[in-house]
Amino acid sequence: MGGRVCREEAKEEKRLGREDSLMNVDKIRRFTKQSGHNVLSLARRGLKDAPGELWELLELEKLNLSLNNLKVLPPQLALLSNLLVLNLWGNQLSSLPAEIGQLRRLRVLFVYRNRLTEVPEDLGACTQLEVLSLANNQLSSLPASLSNLTRLRKLNLSHNLMTHLPGCIYSMKALVFLDLSCNRLENVAENIQALLELKILIMEGNHLHSLPRGLCFLTRLELLNLDFNCIRDLPEVFPCDALDLSIV
Repeated sequence: MGGRVCREEAKEEKRLGREDSLMNVDKIRRFTKQSGHNVLSLARRGLKDAPGELWELLELEKLNLSLNNLKVLPPQLALLSNLLVLNLWGNQLSSLPAEIGQLRRLRVLFVYRNRLTEVPEDLGACTQLEVLSLANNQLSSLPASLSNLTRLRKLNLSHNLMTHLPGCIYSMKALVFLDLSCNRLENVAENIQALLELKILIMEGNHLHSLPRGLCFLTRLELLNLDFNCIRDLPEVFPCDALDLSIV
């Protein structure tokens, strides 16, 4: 008799759990539409895992999961194919799922202050990206596939472990802002001249000894920060008077 009661209670708990879950999805969906936008912020919630209900919100366009304790993101991330902005900064992610490449509408991706040691090749399929921040991770390279990000305008790779500029960067010809500060850069290739739209270039806190002549071709450059390097010489035709140059 007692066993049967326990089984019935267990069934009831399961049923109530399903109802609560559905109710949570409904609550979240209503919350995302309160301001007339499909926006959801779950920042600072102490989350160790993304709630399963999240992947049912197929209409989401902006998702903020920053400042939690997330260590992984599941493949179900691909279900949120309408995402335009994804904010993951301040978590404990050591990698991103390959399925992130299926977010073909994504324009802004923040993954700074995590524990990334690599970036998936699949991210190169997010060709609508305009802003990408991978700062404060443990990256020493980027996959060649990121050369497909030809619409990228702002790229932040500061506070990583780069010893040279990843080759894919030279294909990001729409870049206007590039932050490579506090890495381990020893040189910059002449290919830098391909980034003709560049206005702000930050390379402070590296191990640079010299600069390529290619920098002289960046006629739109307004700010060049080279503080805290070991630079001894500038190119002869370097346009020092034409930009805000900082070398300490």
